[in-house]
Amino acid sequence: MNEIKCPNCGKTFYLDESGYAEILNQVRNDAFEKEIKERLALIEKEKKSEIELAEVKMKSEMERNIAEKNAEIERLKAVLKSSTELVQAKTTEKLKDDFARKDSEIAQLKEALKSAELAKQLALKENLSDLEKERDDLKRNLELKEAELKLRVANLKEKYETQIRDREETIERLKEMKAKLSTKMVGETLEQHCEIEFNKIRATAFPNAYFEKDTDARTGSKGDFIFRECDESGTEIISIMFEMKNESDTTTTKKKNEDFFKELDKDRTEKSCEYAVLVSMLEPNNELYNTGIVDVSYRYPKMYVIRPQFFIPMITLLRNAALNSLKYKNELALVKAQNIDIANFEDELNKFKDAFSRNYQLASKKFATAIDEIDKSISHLQKIKDALIGADKNLRLANEKAQDVTIKRLTKNNPTMATKFSELSK
Repeated sequence: MNEIKCPNCGKTFYLDESGYAEILNQVRNDAFEKEIKERLALIEKEKKSEIELAEVKMKSEMERNIAEKNAEIERLKAVLKSSTELVQAKTTEKLKDDFARKDSEIAQLKEALKSAELAKQLALKENLSDLEKERDDLKRNLELKEAELKLRVANLKEKYETQIRDREETIERLKEMKAKLSTKMVGETLEQHCEIEFNKIRATAFPNAYFEKDTDARTGSKGDFIFRECDESGTEIISIMFEMKNESDTTTTKKKNEDFFKELDKDRTEKSCEYAVLVSMLEPNNELYNTGIVDVSYRYPKMYVIRPQFFIPMITLLRNAALNSLKYKNELALVKAQNIDIANFEDELNKFKDAFSRNYQLASKKFATAIDEIDKSISHLQKIKDALIGADKNLRLANEKAQDVTIKRLTKNNPTMATKFSELSK
């Protein structure tokens, strides 16, 4: 334990080692920080005074150096002046000697130059003939090249002028021919184009197809071409009614594609075609029809408008789609045929029932009349009456048996009809 006495009140405290060390550490830290602050302030003050002293020394030293430099400059100016005068005198004498020596050298050089000029002139005269000959050869070659180049340019110019003239004549001829074509001839030209395009691939792509002009005008109108194709069993795969429309650029009244939709749909319906396609050159600036195949089924069912370049692709697309649905068409046709057989059987059965019932009614009426007549005869016809009554009973039983005739009983020994009726009931 450590004993600590308070200097103010005189009271004594006892602390263990850890508490004493902590208090001692606090006292030391406070004293140490205070001493550090005092020393830092003193160092800052000394640093400031040293900086001021150094500035004063540097200023005085700079002033002294400036004075020394000025004195040195004045001295050097005086020395330079005397040296310049001496150098000028020496230089003048030396230049005079150099000028004399140079004059003699120039004279010698002039003499040597004259002799060199003479030798050069002799050498030039010797080589002049060779140079002139070479010059003449080069000149002749240049003239030949220029003449050849002019000839080639003339030939090319004539060639291209001929081609341009031929093209202009062709354009004029086409313009003249187009101007002479009537509206009907323009339309027939488009029809011929489509027919030729189809016939090019008919043998390879559509060997079993029917593609001919529509000549049946019994209903008052007709299309241009009808395309039909059937499979080997005769089931129709696809049928298309085509209408080709074109007009000349000089036509005053311009038609629109939609002007022909109604008539084309009518022709399609009357000729029992599945699709209707308008191959049109009308409205050449309409972006809708210039994009490709245009579906107008929102106006008329299964109707399309195309440009001539899409004629063959349109047939191919519709035909491929129809081939994919052919299996379902065959199944549907088979089901329809089976339903027709069943319906015919039921009709025959109902006819039999009606006929038998009608015959029974007629026979019953006749028997009733006969019985009334026999009742009037009373006794001597009693046996006949009994016989007729018995016949009436038998006929009634026969009628009841006929009414009890059902499909199940009729098909009891007919497995095929039993199967069909079972499938139908399912």
